[in-house]
Amino acid sequence: MIRSTRLAALAGLGLLALGSTARAEIDPLTRQPLVQYVDPAKAQATAIPREVVDYPTRYAPGTIVIDSTERRLYFVMPNGKAMRYGVGVGRPGFDWAGSQTITRKQEWPTWTPPAQMLKRRPDLPRFMPGGPDNPMGARALYLGSTLYRIHGSNEPETIGQAVSSGCIRMLNEDVIDLYERTRVGTRVVVAR
Repeated sequence: MIRSTRLAALAGLGLLALGSTARAEIDPLTRQPLVQYVDPAKAQATAIPREVVDYPTRYAPGTIVIDSTERRLYFVMPNGKAMRYGVGVGRPGFDWAGSQTITRKQEWPTWTPPAQMLKRRPDLPRFMPGGPDNPMGARALYLGSTLYRIHGSNEPETIGQAVSSGCIRMLNEDVIDLYERTRVGTRVVVAR
């Protein structure tokens, strides 16, 4: 009961966020948009559904495969199937590829921007507690010893975009679903 109430609350937050108006911020070093906002009406119309799809692959069931070009995350299932999710990925210069494992999982994670990010964005808070306003969203899956995470987002309109500093963003309801399917030690493959 508590879990379904939490999911309903998260879904409501996502709908509220879609209805808000936002402006793009410019990175002072690169002069590139930090976030590419989408018109809320278009964001609702182009939502990327979570769905089971045919996915013949050489990866074992339980593996997470992220296709950065396609902006999709696949959780490999038995019998040539996968659960497919829409994701936001690293913007140009912050994209990456490789293989990692999930080394930690956290519900409603806190956020401490890394030094490199604070250098680019000195206006960011030095620490933010977990909660619906936190950019890490409802769940985080920590990747190896890197600074990268698969995490939820308080900006659902960025899913399907290349806008992050290298992390993989998901809708909060999708990252909760993925969080429940994974364990520490799960292999994560990121391809460009």
